[in-house]
Amino acid sequence: MKAPGAEADVLIVGQGIAGTLLAWECERAGIPFRLAAGAEGAPAMVSRVAAGIINPVTGQRLVKSWHIESALPVARAAYREIESAWGVKVWREMRVRRIFKNERERRTGLEKTARGELAPYVVAAEMDGLWIEGAARVDLPVLLAAAQEHWTRAGLWRSETVDLVAETARYDLVVDCRGLAGALDPAWVTVPWEFSKGETLELAVANLPADVIPNSGHWLLPVAQGAAWCGATHTPGVVDATPTADARKTLEGSAAQLLGGQLYTVTGHTAGVRVNLPDRHPVAGRHPVVARLGLLNGLGAKGALLAPMLARQWINHLAEGVPFDTAIDVARFTTTHRGSP
Repeated sequence: MKAPGAEADVLIVGQGIAGTLLAWECERAGIPFRLAAGAEGAPAMVSRVAAGIINPVTGQRLVKSWHIESALPVARAAYREIESAWGVKVWREMRVRRIFKNERERRTGLEKTARGELAPYVVAAEMDGLWIEGAARVDLPVLLAAAQEHWTRAGLWRSETVDLVAETARYDLVVDCRGLAGALDPAWVTVPWEFSKGETLELAVANLPADVIPNSGHWLLPVAQGAAWCGATHTPGVVDATPTADARKTLEGSAAQLLGGQLYTVTGHTAGVRVNLPDRHPVAGRHPVVARLGLLNGLGAKGALLAPMLARQWINHLAEGVPFDTAIDVARFTTTHRGSP
């Protein structure tokens, strides 16, 4: 039964990658919804500046991304459906050229490849690195702008800061998808959030292969003809999204290395704040006290990959009562709750 005075069943708060994909899945499922994209936290919203890279094998230990086998097909299908529905181009198949940084990485890569641990994404290793297949880039700026335009025309999008708990009196469900702003909200005080500032350089550089992402600690992403991004730094515990001179210096050095001395010009410098959890899994589910309040957050640096799968879990929960995966359920942090919001 709809809450008194409700305009829709669901209010989605925040229109980064998580809120956008949840709204898309609600629309596909025929679940009435509204989007409230408040300005609070916008300067630090990582979705606005994130590269949108999907990389099946990551980290210094060269491991498969969490749930890559199930999440990647869901993501590919969702973004291609969005492209068809909205007439935009957001999905690009790519390869990652992972260049070994040191002898330890080399040994790890060669041994894991020989054992088949990285298949089907890596099938052979070379002495200086790996070719990782099945990677992609989601053009998040284009996606988010198209989503805002689509739902604004439909009268479903508004720019407004909301009181989460107050809105639960008007909607069956209010889902907080605000990233940093949501993590700092007292409603989610029991969740042990962690933060990491990431910075990226925008470059003017010619003659880059359009489908290859060189990576050696930092990556170099071709975004258009004559343009690339280099990133991203990780500064733990920082929630300020102001670009820094130290990060620029570090990234300029990485860009020079990845480009092999090829000339480039820095055209921009951006920063955002990632939201993570100690177990490095995202978080979704209902508030332990306020049942009409929900959460979708903590996607870290893997929002482009995980958002479609997590949004689908919310839809399965709403439409069929399917429980959330225990690895992501907010209940894993709220066995005992230190008071209501």
